[in-house]
Amino acid sequence: MFEVDKEILNAVLLGEPAPEIIALEAQIRAAQLTGDVAALDHLISSELLFTGHDGQLGSKAEDLDAHRSGFFRFRSHQPEELRVSWVRPDVAVSSLRARLSVEVAGNLIEGTFRYTRVWAPEADGKWRVVAGHVSEVLNPELPHNGA
Repeated sequence: MFEVDKEILNAVLLGEPAPEIIALEAQIRAAQLTGDVAALDHLISSELLFTGHDGQLGSKAEDLDAHRSGFFRFRSHQPEELRVSWVRPDVAVSSLRARLSVEVAGNLIEGTFRYTRVWAPEADGKWRVVAGHVSEVLNPELPHNGA
C-alpha cells in the first residue's frame, strides 16, 4: 500500500519534488486507512500540537487512543492536491487536500478537508509531525487556487 500511496501523492503534488515528505505523507495516509496505531506512533511527535476541525487542540495520546479505540475509522482518503514548503532544510510544511470518508464515534463524515502538517526531525533523527491542523474545505467545487 505504501508504494501506491507515494504514487498517488506524487500525482497530486504541485511544485517542486519533495520525496522525503511525500514518503512521510504516504506512510501517515496508509496508517490512517488501516488503523495502524504503531505506525502513527512512529510518525507523530510526542510534543504534537494538533488543531482539529472543531478548533480543539489534540495531543498525540488522544489521536492514538481515538484510532486504537475505533473512535476514528478512515473509510476512504482520496488526495486531490499536495503542496510542500521547506522552511529550512530540517523543517517542512505540507498542505494536503483530500476527499475523506471517516467514521467518528459511529457517524459517517464525508467531505473535502485540508491537512496542514509541520514535519521536522527529532533528537533521534526521525522525521515526525510536530504540529498540524485539519479543516473542511467549504466550497470544494472552487478551483484549488493558492500560493
